[in-house]
Amino acid sequence: MSSLLTPEIMAFVGNKTKPQRELVTRRDIRKYAVATSNRQKKYLNGDEAPPMFHWHLFWDVVELEDLSNDGVNIDSLLPNLPLFKAMAGGVDFEYLKPIFPGDWLTAIRTLTNIYEKKGRSGDLIFYEVLMEITNDKGDLVIRDKRTTLMR
Repeated sequence: MSSLLTPEIMAFVGNKTKPQRELVTRRDIRKYAVATSNRQKKYLNGDEAPPMFHWHLFWDVVELEDLSNDGVNIDSLLPNLPLFKAMAGGVDFEYLKPIFPGDWLTAIRTLTNIYEKKGRSGDLIFYEVLMEITNDKGDLVIRDKRTTLMR
């Protein structure tokens, strides 16, 4: 198999985003709990953020014309890849501390790996991004690893 991953593409591994800081509000916790049909009172009352609350918290607000044809925001950590259709490849969350209303959280995302495989329908490129979220005390709250594949 000829490599789709040039040295220029591989040089992006290790790139990090600037720290992004977001405030957790009781209202946002409550809205997320209702939207996800959560039944636990601590979430519905907004006393603590439920699992996966962080998923959307650090998303960029993107104009429609800046999305791909599939409606996907192209990850700013990535170089231009020779394959264009993005698909979810897996997530691995590690919840280390609870999140409460009033918490300021800071996320840093790192492109940790890019690799290729041959699938039944052709070449695939996989990339992995690690997001580490800390609170203002400096405690690691969530470790979030996502794998995306391009075909």
